[in-house]
Amino acid sequence: MRIILFGPPGVGKGTQAKLLSEELGIPHISTGDMLRAAVTEGTELGKKAKATMDSGSLVPDDVMIGIVREVLTSPRVANGFLLDGFPRTVAQAQALASLFDELQIKNYKVIDFCVNDAEIIRRLSARVMCVNDGKIFNKLTDAVTLNSPCPECGGKLIQRIDDAEETVRKRLAIYHTTTEPVLDFYRKKGVAVQVDGMAPIETVNQEIKQLVGA
Repeated sequence: MRIILFGPPGVGKGTQAKLLSEELGIPHISTGDMLRAAVTEGTELGKKAKATMDSGSLVPDDVMIGIVREVLTSPRVANGFLLDGFPRTVAQAQALASLFDELQIKNYKVIDFCVNDAEIIRRLSARVMCVNDGKIFNKLTDAVTLNSPCPECGGKLIQRIDDAEETVRKRLAIYHTTTEPVLDFYRKKGVAVQVDGMAPIETVNQEIKQLVGA
């Protein structure tokens, strides 16, 4: 079973990826995971990615698609995968489609999480992070507040710059301009389906499993 999780930050992709990975027995592969693994393993592509990231620049498309290739040709994805955070541009989607053709990956679904911007801003701006281990909590669901002790280790809870409301609005603007057109690419291929990301977690989980025939 091969699934691409698609949508802006804060729509619940990570939450669903964790649930689906456990339930379906397939690995959750995120852009961050791929980059960290390549860098840790010291592959040629990992070295290129590290040099780019250390300079503060975005990792080039050719390096990213190379890292995706390494992951998709590894034994760990023999039974399928949940791809999260890639592709982010139409160019990346086109490169991934070519890679899928090369690897004869034909049966896959793109799950589009539908959540309005106001709800995304509400969710992300409520996130706080433990300064000790980087674990994320949410003021809306975890009974924590900014600067309160971490419920697990007692460390201070802070808000990441990425989750400040102004930053979230900028991230959404970039998503709508650069990443959202990827959805049209997959709609034309007939592989994109939509779920209501505003629904309860379990409802979204069941809907995704029905859509992919799990």
